[in-house]
Amino acid sequence: QFQFVESGGGLVQPGESLRLSCAASGFTLDDYSVGWFRQAPGKDHEPVSCISGDGTTGDDDFVPSVKGRFTSTRDNAKNTVSLQMNSLKPEDTGIYRCALGCSVIGGAPLLGSWGQGTQVAVSS
Repeated sequence: QFQFVESGGGLVQPGESLRLSCAASGFTLDDYSVGWFRQAPGKDHEPVSCISGDGTTGDDDFVPSVKGRFTSTRDNAKNTVSLQMNSLKPEDTGIYRCALGCSVIGGAPLLGSWGQGTQVAVSS
């Protein structure tokens, strides 16, 4: 329930780009805010971006380390949310997941559960 299927990850060199996508599974996005989260090896999930139900994002909707490099969009007709990641850095490495809401509480998203995520590795 309230789970996404993420895709688009891969191994890239620093400075390259990736576009991640997550598709809602078994429900419609409607007006829910959707967050992208990153889990680096051995660490907890870190909120990376948040997109509101109407598709808008503000400066405060991105973690400072990705501002100016990452953008998030959504297509409610296709029930998907995307994360465009440019100028990737090694510290962007991790498993990327999306979830309803834009916060993590006790290691879990506000609504639903984590999907399998998509692995992003940035290395030269």
